[in-house]
Parts: sequence; structure tokens; C-alpha cells
Amino acid sequence: MPRIKPIEPPYTPEQERRIQPPTNRAPKVPPLAIFRTFARHPLLQDAIKSLGKFYLAGEAGKCSLLSPRDREIVIDRVCARCGAEYEWGVHVASFAKAVGFSDAQVRATVQGPADDPVWPARERLLLRFVDELHDGAALSDGLWQAMAAEWSAEQLIELLILAGWYHAIAYLTNGTRMALEPWAMRFPPA
Repeated sequence: MPRIKPIEPPYTPEQERRIQPPTNRAPKVPPLAIFRTFARHPLLQDAIKSLGKFYLAGEAGKCSLLSPRDREIVIDRVCARCGAEYEWGVHVASFAKAVGFSDAQVRATVQGPADDPVWPARERLLLRFVDELHDGAALSDGLWQAMAAEWSAEQLIELLILAGWYHAIAYLTNGTRMALEPWAMRFPPA
């Protein structure tokens, strides 16, 4: 049972506008619980909506410089490390195939070590990045140097904010005990 109940239909026109995702999700998927929960606090929702749009659906010249695959590796690993099955499941169901994740890579976001050979060397850096931030809220000099050889300064800033943003999302979904979406993926069994 969620601690904060998301808004339910019938929606006002304003609520309907607020609960639309930043991406074009299939029409058969009802509005997500996370957007319906944020709709309970319109001022906060307005403050954060542009960040989600920036990472997931920005228009050319006004969007993230990260590849969708890099973005999803970071999001899925952050959510997995935080135990945020709600957001992990939504992202895996919505984006994993589109960014070319294999079934083994999806499992490895949850269960694999950062050096899991299912990932190319460059992508293992992203897993190490998330793990180091999660474990110590900092990055080692060696990892930073390796990442700076692969991503621009602007992209590194985006990666840091992305990891922090999805940590915040994990706090929201876990703290409110948000009910899992019925169509979303579940963590693989241990």
C-alpha cells in the first residue's frame, strides 16, 4: 500500500496535463504512478519536470549530450543499487530493448559486478561510476581520469546530475512505497 496515494481518475484537465510523461509512451499504458504522485505537489512537479524532459525527451539543442544507452546504464544501475524496483522496472520495460541491452545486461544492472564481462570496457566505467558514487558519494582519481578520456566535461556533469537525480527518484519511490506498475519489469530473482 503506497504511503502517498497517487491521484486517481477522473482527472481534471490540469491534472491530465501534469501526468503525461516526457516521452511518447504507448497509449495502452496508463499514466504512471510516479507522475500521479508528483501531481499531488504541482509546484515541485513544475520545478523538476524540465530535468526529466532534458534527459528523456528534449528537443535538439536543448537535451542531454549523453547517448540513450549510456543514460539507461546509469539509471538502471542507480535504481538497482538503491533497490528501487519501481523505477528500474519502468525504465527496463520502456528503454532496454531500444538501447540494445541483452537479457544478460539487464540482469547485470542488478546482480553483476561493475567489471561484469557482459559489458564492453567503456560501459563498465559507467557501472563503476554509479557504484563508487553510491558507496562513497565520490569518485576515485583513477576512475575520473578513465571517464574523462571517454566523455566530455559537459557529459561528465550530466552523468553526475543524472545519477543524483535517479537517487532522488529512488528515495521517492521507495520512501512512498510506490506500487509497481503491472506492465513493468521486476528485479531478476537472486
